[in-house]
Amino acid sequence: MEKLILFTNSDLSKITNHRSGEIKFGEKMITIPKDTNAFSFLKTTEAKYVLFGIPEDIGVRANFGRPGAASAWNSAIQSIANIQHNRFNKGNQILVLGQLNVFDEMQEVQHLDFNDIDDRLKLSQLVEKIDKEVSHVICKIIQSGKIPIVIGGGHNNSYGNIKGAALAKGKPINAINFDAHSDFRILEGRHSGNGFSYAYEEGFLKKYFIFGLHENYTSKSVLDTIKKLEDRIRYNTYDSINVRKEKDFNHEMFDACEFIKNDPFGVEIDLDAIPNIASSAMTLSGFSIEELRQFITYFARNKNATYLHICEGAPDLDGGNNNHLIGKLIGYLVTDFIKSHNTIFVV
Repeated sequence: MEKLILFTNSDLSKITNHRSGEIKFGEKMITIPKDTNAFSFLKTTEAKYVLFGIPEDIGVRANFGRPGAASAWNSAIQSIANIQHNRFNKGNQILVLGQLNVFDEMQEVQHLDFNDIDDRLKLSQLVEKIDKEVSHVICKIIQSGKIPIVIGGGHNNSYGNIKGAALAKGKPINAINFDAHSDFRILEGRHSGNGFSYAYEEGFLKKYFIFGLHENYTSKSVLDTIKKLEDRIRYNTYDSINVRKEKDFNHEMFDACEFIKNDPFGVEIDLDAIPNIASSAMTLSGFSIEELRQFITYFARNKNATYLHICEGAPDLDGGNNNHLIGKLIGYLVTDFIKSHNTIFVV
């Protein structure tokens, strides 16, 4: 595929910090051999999980957000390459596919202003273009019998993940979204705030659960829409769980899983739900990293967990000396998913 930049063994070697007496993921993870058809190779490789990066923030820009999510993939893959390969973590379970080639699109948006109506239309059109590529790659990965782990970009890419998974499965899929926002906004042109509403409208999304919605940042119109569709769309709020203590975190995970578990489902993680994580919509109040890790561990155990998507983290927006920590966080989330998914029992 011309829009896919394959990761190579040489790329892995450059970002792996080799150390005597240690084995890193970068020494064990699999890449596509040169002059080999990527998706044919996927069907035969021993690796079960496929890392795929989307280094864009075009959907975020189209949604009046702060750009920076394009930097998450590079930060994450460098951290993942240096995780220890040991009895707990097995690097050879992962194939690093590579990243979507969005260089031209990212160059084009540098000169676009989301406050200009014509420019917003161009931004949405670029998001639609990326949607097609993402859905194609995700479909091919799942058809190969593998589990995509998608890193980087805005939450607009939820649409491509859901569509690709639905096409691969031959039916609409469900989704669980750990997020401060619904991303179920009106169909006003594609951006990072309406990936799920477009997927629902076009018949790719069957059931949708939003976990930890922030009451202060959800419009009345979105809440009214969800209420009308409560047989297929449900939510809980962060405020009801961790502030007012009206609901229990573990019980809420159980209820959410009961709602979506009978069909293939995607696990969507928006890092703007975690306090002090640099993102397009950074928050000071939200679930802890430990709670997020427990959430991923819980849902990955289900046999119908079809993919993991970690988005909206923006290392470039972290002005300090610790902007590598978002990549390190993503590494924890990826290994939590893999370790738990490997147990494969229904919860």
